[in-house]
Amino acid sequence: MARAQPPAPAGVHYRIAAPDPRNHLFQVTLTVAQPAAAQELVLPVWIPGSYLVREFARHLQGLQARQGRKACAITQIDKHRWRVDCLPGKPLELRYAVLAHDDSVRTAWLDSTRAFFNGTSLCLRVEGQSAQPCSIDIDAPELIADSADWYCATALFPQKVNARGFGRYGAQDYDHLVDCPVEMGPFWSARFTACGVPHRIVVAGAPASFDGQRLVQDMRRICETTIRFWHGEGPAPFDNYLFLLNVVNEGFGGLEHRNSTALICGRRDLPRLGEAKLTEGYTTLLGLVSHEYFHAWNVKRLRPAAFTQYDYTQENYTQMLWFFEGFTSYYDDLLLRRAGLIDHASYLKLLTKAVQQVLQTPGRALQTVAQASFDAWIRYYRPDAHTPNSTVSYYTKGALVALCLDLSLRREGRTTLDDVLRTLWQRSAGGPMDEALLREVLQDLGGRSFDAELDAWVHSTAELPLAELLQAHGMALQSDTPQPAQRLGLRVTEGSAVLVKTVLRGGLAEQAGMAPGDEWLGIEVQGQGWRITQLDDLALYAGKATQVTALVSRDRRLLRLPLALQRPTGSKRRASAPEQPDTVTLAITDAARAARWLDGH
Repeated sequence: MARAQPPAPAGVHYRIAAPDPRNHLFQVTLTVAQPAAAQELVLPVWIPGSYLVREFARHLQGLQARQGRKACAITQIDKHRWRVDCLPGKPLELRYAVLAHDDSVRTAWLDSTRAFFNGTSLCLRVEGQSAQPCSIDIDAPELIADSADWYCATALFPQKVNARGFGRYGAQDYDHLVDCPVEMGPFWSARFTACGVPHRIVVAGAPASFDGQRLVQDMRRICETTIRFWHGEGPAPFDNYLFLLNVVNEGFGGLEHRNSTALICGRRDLPRLGEAKLTEGYTTLLGLVSHEYFHAWNVKRLRPAAFTQYDYTQENYTQMLWFFEGFTSYYDDLLLRRAGLIDHASYLKLLTKAVQQVLQTPGRALQTVAQASFDAWIRYYRPDAHTPNSTVSYYTKGALVALCLDLSLRREGRTTLDDVLRTLWQRSAGGPMDEALLREVLQDLGGRSFDAELDAWVHSTAELPLAELLQAHGMALQSDTPQPAQRLGLRVTEGSAVLVKTVLRGGLAEQAGMAPGDEWLGIEVQGQGWRITQLDDLALYAGKATQVTALVSRDRRLLRLPLALQRPTGSKRRASAPEQPDTVTLAITDAARAARWLDGH
């Protein structure tokens, strides 16, 4: 596969400066060597990998344009597009500021302790020249007492940078420029090699207890396992890779790029010096690393045909996020197991969590996972209290579709999902693909058509045959005693009272008349009133009672709602509300058969 080559001399140049980080403003200078007569400029409305129109232009201010000493008139065409009245062929300089105070992986951040940006937030696109090489100067922030301790890290091509990473970088085109986030600050950094490819980790905000060496060792194992998954002993499709990890008090997430990723995690999730135990938080962080790294193949290169060329000005629709996000979600934890970072029991615990998330989502009976992919722009990134009742996650259900396909292929003995993905990579040349190609590869490798399975699992709301397929591989999907929230059909937060976040369709709480936003204060049972602060209090105060009165505050009104604590024998839910299952658990019944799948044999 062709490797990225250093860009040719640039006709479009950006300079990013931060003269006063206290005001959270990046100052941007854009120079266009050969502008058009009425040059248009556009700022993206979204960033690839995060499917929501975020309106980055709302943070842009003070746009001015000059040619030499002459100011040029600027006309705003719409919310994110401008036209400059300038002379063609004469260098055009634009200056503007961008507010950077979103501490996420998607936009930009600037203060006296750290700076970060994605090009989609800061860099206007020069219409007609987005395919041309461009360059960017990144200046060290000013007015910072410890600015000498600040460094800069990005996956862009270094052209003329100093020892701290500040200076000029190059990009092959606008897509390349905005696909390389930039981290600045007094961060911790380390390097390692995986399958011959140089990798770098940058960690901002880590406490003194952070065990960086352990993180490096574990990430190397993830990267080597992933490269070998795709290529065996062959080369990776990139020459280097950069992890940017921002550590905060509480937070979690990541955004993939072609040869880098931006991650965020909580401080308590980091490995700690002297602590050998693999904590739940650290396992989750390693799963995030695995997920975003797998995306370097699955979605950044092997990607939906609809994403062959991004349109940054509007939504880019696809019905295949169940494949690109869901299959990545299937492999992220599975590759932790194959890398030897977690054992079988830990992996099955993670898989059980995913199964329960889908089974406890009534919306799976209303929306297919293909529809959920298409609706990501209006649903997944805009969740509300009723989201679980009307939609299903293309991440979690997509992961279970991958599980079902993998177990089906393995049961029939001709191939595995691993081989399917590698063949898709080869036939698409590591580029755009569609569902037709997936169906073709499944048939060629599996020896029969899998159209019926894909139609049922992806394009209908039929239940997935999880129990049957797991049983065939030495595992049992068993019912377990439901927690109070599952039994009642609630999602809540607990503290001084029980705050209702979501009332699941067809559950006991919905039948009682509870609503999102209710503050559940207590219950009345057998003539006595009791204050509750957590759902576990129900068992304490209700005893064997099957009916209580819930005391609820709604908009400061006190309501008394009759609440059944269990469903009468023989009662049925409405067709639109799937039977809410008990909590499930996975148990190994045949260790040898289970290991063949879990270890990738």
